[in-house]
Amino acid sequence: MKNAHDELTQLALDLTLGVSSADRFRRLLTTIRKLFNCDASALLVFKEQQFSPLAMDGLAEEVLGRRFSIEEHPRLEAIARAGDIVRFPADSQLADPYDGLIPNHEGELQVHSCIGFPLLANDRLIGALTIDAFDPTAFDTFSDAELRIINALAAASLYTSLLIQKLENQIGVIPQSQLLSNPDKKNSIEMIGNSAVMTELQAQIKAVANTDLSVLITGETGVGKELVAASLHAQSLRNEQTLVYLNCAALPESVAESELFGHVKGAFTGAISDRRGKFELADNGTLFLDEVGELPLSLQAKLLRVLQYGDLQRVGDDRSLKVNTRIVAATNRALHEEVKAGRFRADLYHRLSVFPIHVPPLRERAKDVVLLAGFFAEKSKNKLGINNISIAPEVIHLFLHYAWPGNIRELEHAINRAAVIAKSQSKSGYIVLLAEHFIINAQVENDSEQDSEDHQNSADHLQINLRQGLREATDALQLSMLKQAYQDNNHNWAAAARQLQIDTGNLHRLAKRLQLK
Repeated sequence: MKNAHDELTQLALDLTLGVSSADRFRRLLTTIRKLFNCDASALLVFKEQQFSPLAMDGLAEEVLGRRFSIEEHPRLEAIARAGDIVRFPADSQLADPYDGLIPNHEGELQVHSCIGFPLLANDRLIGALTIDAFDPTAFDTFSDAELRIINALAAASLYTSLLIQKLENQIGVIPQSQLLSNPDKKNSIEMIGNSAVMTELQAQIKAVANTDLSVLITGETGVGKELVAASLHAQSLRNEQTLVYLNCAALPESVAESELFGHVKGAFTGAISDRRGKFELADNGTLFLDEVGELPLSLQAKLLRVLQYGDLQRVGDDRSLKVNTRIVAATNRALHEEVKAGRFRADLYHRLSVFPIHVPPLRERAKDVVLLAGFFAEKSKNKLGINNISIAPEVIHLFLHYAWPGNIRELEHAINRAAVIAKSQSKSGYIVLLAEHFIINAQVENDSEQDSEDHQNSADHLQINLRQGLREATDALQLSMLKQAYQDNNHNWAAAARQLQIDTGNLHRLAKRLQLK
């Protein structure tokens, strides 16, 4: 290796510097590319039987959002089980996870060099380093001994980063005994994205997770409020207990009290036995009240009492029960406006929003949409049994210029639909998602605020495709009207129902069927 000794010496020094993990990984891959003159390299962490990219060089940006299950990727499985350097022959029949994901090189990479480095610490697999080159003889001049030096340095770099991360998490958050007994428990909930607003969101979650403070999660429909609640629970000392979910919007008022607090046998017609409510089920754990703004006023007073005193009464029972339940609530309403309008109790609002967390919409998350697209594309690949799936550059451009009114949920559905269409048109197990596979119409934002707020343009630029069936066209029209009414009424479903002249319950069911909520 020409100048290899100097490069390796510098690499070893770089890895001891007090720099961030991201900088350390970038230095590692930069040196790798110089040493091997490879076309692509990637550093991945191994957890829960899957590899997650931490850094990459020469690969499409969306790869950082992918999660590679070893059950779905035989090359990565081979690396995970090898315990030593793995050289894949140029004519290997094992599908390469990066096929179609190296920019400017489209199509299947049937002939190329690939080496996998399993990264071990204390005889435990913690990650992998992969290098790829289009020249099938690119790595022939490197001995296994030289490759093992790289392997050791990469493993040391990753292990150092993971150890620092664990120590930071351990300080004042979770007892060491709990971390050692279940090291991955705390980080089992993952939110994809590295934008500044997501970094701030994760910092807020970390700050409040290990307290018993009530948290109110706000944000538009489809931004991932439920995932934030799950992350709060996973990072708390209550994570060994239950996280109980309750959708307040789906609760008929007649059974809402029973769902929350339980009932005793004979309390009402149909109460044939005692039943615990969600508060009891979440005792010593966390209760997630989704769409809490939909709770009727009559129930809000009873909920407030439980939050204030920690005791409840089952419906039909005079006895009080003590519970130790942490409340995390979520809403897409502006609850302070609901309080002003008399639709939500001010005292309950202040009790729930001790620590408010706002989840940013996808349009404010910069290039997170690219990582999320890769994440959902990989999930679609696994569900549909496709060998490889990639996203065309023009689609990435479209994603970056679309407003995503339905946020992450809309992106996931768009990817899934496009993957199904692309698979039906493909004659092989390798597909590329093209702009024609999507029905979203990206609108480049106009610099004029007046144009962006123009009522005519805010109806999501409804377009009826004459080749659609009547059901699809009707759904498109209903979806546009629902979105517009929801916007016109400041995200208030009840007011939107009045404008549309339909029952509120029917509106909720229609919105769910159209995947608007």
